[in-house]
Amino acid sequence: MNVVKSSCVIRFIIYGVLTLSAVLIQSCQRTTGKAETGGEISGRSVIMYAKRLSLVEKDIYSQIKVINPWQGAKGEEQNWYLVRDSADIPPFINPGEVIRVPVKSIICTSTTHLAMISAIGESGSVKGFSGTGFLYSKEYNDRISASTLNEIGYDDNLNKEMIIKLKPDLVMMYGVGGESASFAGKLREMGLKVMFNADYLETDPLGKAEWIKLFGALYSKEKTADSIFKGIEHDYKDTEAFIRKNAKEHPRVLLGLPFKDTWYISPGNSYISELVNDAGGYYLWCDTESDESIPMGLENVYIKALTADYWLNPGTAETLNQISSLDNRFAGLPCYRNGNVFNNIKRTNKQGGNDYWESGTVRPHILLLDLASILHPELFPGRELYFYRKLN
Repeated sequence: MNVVKSSCVIRFIIYGVLTLSAVLIQSCQRTTGKAETGGEISGRSVIMYAKRLSLVEKDIYSQIKVINPWQGAKGEEQNWYLVRDSADIPPFINPGEVIRVPVKSIICTSTTHLAMISAIGESGSVKGFSGTGFLYSKEYNDRISASTLNEIGYDDNLNKEMIIKLKPDLVMMYGVGGESASFAGKLREMGLKVMFNADYLETDPLGKAEWIKLFGALYSKEKTADSIFKGIEHDYKDTEAFIRKNAKEHPRVLLGLPFKDTWYISPGNSYISELVNDAGGYYLWCDTESDESIPMGLENVYIKALTADYWLNPGTAETLNQISSLDNRFAGLPCYRNGNVFNNIKRTNKQGGNDYWESGTVRPHILLLDLASILHPELFPGRELYFYRKLN
């Protein structure tokens, strides 16, 4: 595979380069929601880590808020009420904000959505997807071959006829900019329920995985989703504590690969930076903070990269030669010379699907183990990497 990505691959990487905009802190304590009638309905917030999602369980419905659902959004909040098929809609709720549950059919636009739906055992409900050519899951690829999972196109090139034909209960989108709202608006004009999913903007690995609770609510499988998340949380916290107790050093970590002459740096408050920190590493730009990737000149990055002990996630590179072919100075970096370059490409298929961007969402505990095994091999002797591979 060429190091320079195709435009479709870049689109998938965009939502994988994780950014920050935490504007609302949710408590796990009992909350109260005011109805339009002036009354109050008590409920229980089930979200502990995610900053872009609020999910409050109430007696007769659940209330969802998706907060600043696309990159750069400020003050945006989308409100939904999940009401069971057999129940009446409370009079104070706008029917346009109601999703009947359990959802029986859905169209998705991100591989992270698919992984969470699969985790709760509802993969058969997915009828359409945006980017079927880049899926890793054998189950979904088999369904594509059998024409039971359909391509629905991208953004302003969405196949509206196909979407209408599939008659989904819900279309789940992710957005990389304000224009995403206009795409969603066109679908709503067709009478479709369109929900934004902002999991890719979460900066806490557990916060991102916690979005599985949204799917649990949509499919009336709250207990299943909660059980899965508790297992993830337990394993992640256990590994993090073990590393903190036993790691003697904090290796310096370089991330990414330049695009032409610009290196888009993940800020220090990003998802991947958090993973590196929890794995006992020191990210070279851990002191930066931004809502999005920070463009830097190649020269400036190269000077700092000379101090890196490890190089992780170098684009789609599969070999060291592919990296040095971009700029022969890279071969002089100590981390390159010492063979300490690892990429998240171990679980890929021939069409370019990468499980790191798929099931990695609901396996942050395994991502953490991979990174810790790379940075501190003495703590995990003999462990085989799951998502990562050493480049030669």
